[in-house]
Amino acid sequence: MTSIVRESMQFDVLIVGAGPAGLSAAIRLAQWSRKKSFPLKIALIEKGAYVGAHLLSGAVLEPTALNELIPDWKSQHAPLNTPVTQDEFWLLDKKRKWLLPVPGPWHNGGNYIISLGNFCQWLAQQAEQLNVAIFPGFAGSQVLYDGENKVIGIQTDDRGLNKQGLPTQRFEPGLHLLAQQTFFAEGCRGSLSERVIEKYQLRRHSSFQTYAIGIKELWKINPSKHQLGKVVHTVGWPLDRRTYGGSFIYHTENYHLALGLIVGLDYTNPYLDPFQELQRFKTHPAIHHLLEGGECIGFGARALNEGGWQSIPQLTFPGGVLLGCAAGFLNVAKIKGIHYAMKSGMLAADALIATLEKNAPKNELTHYTTAIQHSWIKQELYVARNIRPAFRWGLWPGLLYSALDHYLLRGQAPWTLSHGKPDHLAFKLAKNSTAISYSAPDGKLTFDKLSAVYLSGTRHREDEPCHLKLKHPEIPIQWNQVHYAAPEQRYCPAGVYELINKDNALQLQINAANCIHCKACDIKDPTQNICWVTPEGGDGPRYVNM
Repeated sequence: MTSIVRESMQFDVLIVGAGPAGLSAAIRLAQWSRKKSFPLKIALIEKGAYVGAHLLSGAVLEPTALNELIPDWKSQHAPLNTPVTQDEFWLLDKKRKWLLPVPGPWHNGGNYIISLGNFCQWLAQQAEQLNVAIFPGFAGSQVLYDGENKVIGIQTDDRGLNKQGLPTQRFEPGLHLLAQQTFFAEGCRGSLSERVIEKYQLRRHSSFQTYAIGIKELWKINPSKHQLGKVVHTVGWPLDRRTYGGSFIYHTENYHLALGLIVGLDYTNPYLDPFQELQRFKTHPAIHHLLEGGECIGFGARALNEGGWQSIPQLTFPGGVLLGCAAGFLNVAKIKGIHYAMKSGMLAADALIATLEKNAPKNELTHYTTAIQHSWIKQELYVARNIRPAFRWGLWPGLLYSALDHYLLRGQAPWTLSHGKPDHLAFKLAKNSTAISYSAPDGKLTFDKLSAVYLSGTRHREDEPCHLKLKHPEIPIQWNQVHYAAPEQRYCPAGVYELINKDNALQLQINAANCIHCKACDIKDPTQNICWVTPEGGDGPRYVNM
């Protein structure tokens, strides 16, 4: 396929990913272009079938960045329909709950419970009204460079390949999308973003990133149990005191309840299954009571960054920048990242605008880094930098340190805690770990993985190449199974990885059509043997109201 002739399209700015960061950058640039009557060709590609198809968050939005970007958002009918009315913080054991004081960063007065997908669909409408060209259903498969190792754009995915990677009758070659600057806004563990981070060694002066997996269900519940605007966060059961994580329960519009479990991917027990932990969580009397008589109408999962300020890589490189969660802008203490993503996109746009106004385009937008350093992004992430690593000591020491750090030290401790080891190195050997028994699902309150995947709307063409590549096919059986009891079967929340017996031998079967693009496998595989690459554009989950 090296002789394929590819069409090229030229833009001034190319943005990869239609999440809050990419859309905010596009809107900021287009606002300036219209105000100054300066023609600017802005293109934004999105691998989901539509804007919002792959977006997943709790989500509570702090409108700080939105107020800056679109001050009249209320009159523009932004889908912020559920102001937070009440915050609660619960400590759970298997049968009971205790109300604890709500930590300062978790007070949500002035914030809104939203669907991130619906919010970004609205942002996309604002961008299109400003003549931003948005192309959903196009996945970036490769980064393009010139002879001087400057990023000059990306190549979109080839369509119509068979499982062997050969063209079929419906073959369509990917396009070369070229630009003076490429903004990478793919979200957490973005595939192209990780490639440029590696190529330019952008982490050489920062800590490694650490992650969690967030698993979410959307329920329609009995109106008598619904408390519009109520926000609950929990710690404790079902997780043990050495495993970082907690839950969220948000009462949003239309008698919907968004609930989920976040589990730090530095967990050590290879028998732990985050999906099953969420199912157990729902059996708690306080949760079961809320859901009784309701219906689960949505499911999804996504990795999220937890490294904080010390894990932010270098943000710029020749021809491009990193935005939002592709860079790691998430505040674990607040459990929020949307407004940081938006602000980072705006600051990257401002850095480019500054060069355009001086008629002096730069190879590298280094002013973007300076702007981040002087913004409220840095201020808020810096004071929260020690919260997540403190929980390596366990739940109670982590809570105690967090209170000390927030209320007494005000986030200005003369030290910065480290994260220990990367998530993929955290597993203990299976022989030194305790197996966990999970109950069979009942199909009403608790579900199996395939039933949950159905609710995500996930679709992949059955005869396309597998987008989950094994660098060494023998490792899952010869290493992972022997030492860690095949953890792929458990850390994946979608049943993608399955051990089967074929010809009297164990084999790892990859059910790629189940993949909901959460990236947990790319992060947690003990030998980093699994490489997640983009499938055909438009494939994957099709989230609605998530």
